[in-house]
Amino acid sequence: MLKILLNWKSVALLGCYLLLTYGMKAYAECPDYMKHNMRQLHSENEIDLCKLVEQKPVLVVNTASHCGFTPQFKGLEALHKEYADQGLVVVGFASDDFFQEDNDESKAADICYQNYGVTFTMLAPTHVRGKKANPVFQMLNENVGSPRWNFTKYLIDKNGEVAGRFGSRIEPGDPSLKEAIESVL
Repeated sequence: MLKILLNWKSVALLGCYLLLTYGMKAYAECPDYMKHNMRQLHSENEIDLCKLVEQKPVLVVNTASHCGFTPQFKGLEALHKEYADQGLVVVGFASDDFFQEDNDESKAADICYQNYGVTFTMLAPTHVRGKKANPVFQMLNENVGSPRWNFTKYLIDKNGEVAGRFGSRIEPGDPSLKEAIESVL
């Protein structure tokens, strides 16, 4: 009986060790700039960015609901649907840094969700340039430059490294963007 208890304790201790070791390793591999919670667009829900990306490639886009490029939401949704099963995470960061985001967050959400059928993660308005930029855009700005306009697309690989930057005029369905996405899947 004592031998069975000792074996059980050994197995339990080993299990705890493995859980802590691998659990800490997974958390440690999340880049610092992603170790933040951000509020979902027109919601009280907080999104844990580390859990959202979980070592997956990410397409980060600064968005605005009243921009000439706003119809790109449709193409971004198409990318999301095409590549989500292969691991791509699309994240829209609503921003009024270029003075084209609706002041009423519910109206901005209607444009995204109802007008364009967005199902990928959209975050509440935040700064994407300057000293007040959120941590994700602080990293992007330091490494590949600030967005010059809304709907700048940044591709981040599974390791958290920037794999590409695509300006506003590059449509979501552009072959160069799709080729870059496929290279990091």
